[in-house]
This record gives sequence, structure tokens and C-alpha cells, in this order.
Amino acid sequence: MPVGHMAYGKRLSGGLKPAQRLALSGMFAALIFAATYWLHFQLPFMNGGYIHLGDGLILLSAELLGYAAAPAAALGSLLADVLLGWAVYAVPTFLIKGGMAAAAVIAMGRRRFFGKALGLILAEAWMVAGYFFTDWFILGYGYAGAWVNVAGNAAQGLGGVTLALALAPALRRIKLPMGR
Repeated sequence: MPVGHMAYGKRLSGGLKPAQRLALSGMFAALIFAATYWLHFQLPFMNGGYIHLGDGLILLSAELLGYAAAPAAALGSLLADVLLGWAVYAVPTFLIKGGMAAAAVIAMGRRRFFGKALGLILAEAWMVAGYFFTDWFILGYGYAGAWVNVAGNAAQGLGGVTLALALAPALRRIKLPMGR
């Protein structure tokens, strides 16, 4: 199987019509938004930032949707940032979370658990590095100031990887109804 094609994702959503795939992507964008907006925790040491459970849903959406997870992740995460008062992060979040979902699609296509886990950790490392770069260069926190958020982002990422690896086997058993 070529890299980037999901071992199970084709079975889950490969037979969907474009409108069905769009609806499922919209549903995941809403779920990612909800998990980020309502299931977040403020951390005082993170320059006022927060950690959330949305990353786990982003990684799970990669299992179900394939590359259609990227816009769902980008839009759901962007909307949460804007509504939580972090609009300054909106564009970086759109790019970071979309890239993270694309990397997760490749990771979820791995057959072995270790390959999946390593790939998902790398997808989350993209997120940590993306926000580090954003804090350092774009927002001007400086090199030392950007390091403040690394621990919280890494903890959020590991939580997302744990959630995705725990729930992905159950998602593989789902049979989506195929339209007529």
C-alpha cells in the first residue's frame, strides 16, 4: 500500500459520495471545535494559552476521513481560537492543524502500532514546532518566551495521541452506510 493511503480509511469513508464526505467533514469540524472550545483547560504558565481535547479528534478524523480531515481540523480549530479570544492565532492555527491532520493521515496508514504511534507523535511535533515558531517570530515573544508554551503544547499533543490510539481500533469496526 502506498504511503498516504489509509489501511482502514478507504473502508470507512472511501465509498462515500462527495456530498456525504463533505457532511462527515463538516461534522468533524464541529466536533473538533466543540472539543477545543468546551473541553479546554487554561494553564497560567502558557502565556494565557490553553490545552484541549481537540487534537485527539483531529487525529481520529484522519483515520475516518483521510485527507478530508485537513480542512475539518483547520476550520474547527480556527473557529475555536477566534471564539475563545485568540484570534491572533487564527491563521497559524489553520495552517498548523491542517498540516497536523495531513501528517496524521500518513501515520494512520501504517499497519503496525509502533509506526502509527511514531507518526502521530511526529504530527503533534509539527504542532508544537508550529506554535513555537508562531510565538517566537510572528507574535514576537522571543526565543525564551516561545519556550513557555512548549510543555503545554507537548502535553496536549501526547494526550491527543493517546486518545487517538485508544479509540482508533473501535473506529475501524464502524461500517458507514453507503448511499444508493
